[in-house]
Amino acid sequence: SGFSTQVSPRKTMYRFIISTKQKEECSMRLELHKVHIKGLAFADTTHVKDGVLYVNKAEAEALIAEDRNFKEVSIDFACPGDKTRIIPVKDAVEPRVKMGKGNYFPGFMAPMGKAGEGQTLVLDGAAVITCGPIVAFQEGFIDMSGPGAPYTPFSETYNVVLSVVPVDDLEKHLYETSLREAGLKLAVYLAKCADEQGAKADEVTVFEKGDTFEESQKYPDLPKVIYVCMNITQGLLHDTYLYAADLRPSLPTLIHPNEVLDGAMVSGNCVSGCDKNTTWHHCHNPIVQALYARHGKEINFLGMVPTQESTILAGKLRASQLNLSIAQQLGADGVIVSEEGYGNPDTDLCLNAKNFEKAGIKAVLVSDESAGTDGASQSLADATPELDAFISTGNVNEMIEVPAMDKVIGYPEQIALLSGGAAESLRPDGSMYVELQSIIASTAEIGFNKLGCEWV
Repeated sequence: SGFSTQVSPRKTMYRFIISTKQKEECSMRLELHKVHIKGLAFADTTHVKDGVLYVNKAEAEALIAEDRNFKEVSIDFACPGDKTRIIPVKDAVEPRVKMGKGNYFPGFMAPMGKAGEGQTLVLDGAAVITCGPIVAFQEGFIDMSGPGAPYTPFSETYNVVLSVVPVDDLEKHLYETSLREAGLKLAVYLAKCADEQGAKADEVTVFEKGDTFEESQKYPDLPKVIYVCMNITQGLLHDTYLYAADLRPSLPTLIHPNEVLDGAMVSGNCVSGCDKNTTWHHCHNPIVQALYARHGKEINFLGMVPTQESTILAGKLRASQLNLSIAQQLGADGVIVSEEGYGNPDTDLCLNAKNFEKAGIKAVLVSDESAGTDGASQSLADATPELDAFISTGNVNEMIEVPAMDKVIGYPEQIALLSGGAAESLRPDGSMYVELQSIIASTAEIGFNKLGCEWV
């Protein structure tokens, strides 16, 4: 089809030209070539062999030390079952690279381009964990063993821990930027070396789906569903990035689900550790994968909408109204909404529920709860009667005692500054008594955790 104009002295006439030629398919195909990582070791060259990720420590540290905002850079390992604590954790990144291209994360470690297509090498089971002196009060910790370990997925990954100390008097936003990009840089370096050394995939996972028009033609009788992913976008070290652009001043937008599974979204926030969606979480988004698994069978999965959580009411109203507008334009019958954070974002959550339900679009919401240490307090900071389908990912205020570890990577005294911790949390013997919200991803609101609720 096309569009043309004809201009005369008296008037302008617009004429649509409709072609009988069938629309070309716009299918996106993403292949994740997963190399299963089952161990870590230092070596003279960075490569993967027999499931072990070998790292050239000096080379990797020198790569990160190129950023002159760091005065100290060190790399260490933390493996499942180790009696190791990492504190404070800022982000987690899965080592990935576009095969044969040596880059990833468009706009950060790769030229700007569309994610979600082609072949991506994934060091599955490995993670780069960034750590350093506190930026704000909202990082968390990871225990690789003990009672705190089951609450975080990163007790089960083989972690290359990047610890950096900033130069004196470095402004906090510059430090956050440098450390965020250092984690991405190290992750791409590890995967690139593996790719160049000929690492072979143990498993290939394929995600393929056409555009909304094409899929609606294929499945006219299936209910149309979209996924609205709420993101911390509040400034002051509370940011999320889409194609390297801060979502805070943006407007909600529709993307193909392959894009988020292929590095289009990057975490830049220092939100409470329990419900921080790390960069690793975005690439593994379980809601996207669950909807994908049902696409063409139970539902027609139209796509994903990354949306904002503003600090002002006008921003909350704007985002929730535009989320609804996108859903209506696509003809959605249902929507899944996941929150990030708690407190004032609870109002965004309720506005989304209210708008969708009043428009006749069924909404299911996913969030954690801040219900007090006894679980008896109001779970959300806001409420609306239209919120009638709610999935809980756990109570952030639940208390847990974690024992001392043989090894601590980072700064254990920083527990005094973390959400869910206090000065008295750290005991002389190294054990801690804390809220779940101080553990990274313990109540992740996209569902990548082991907590939930059931009616009794």
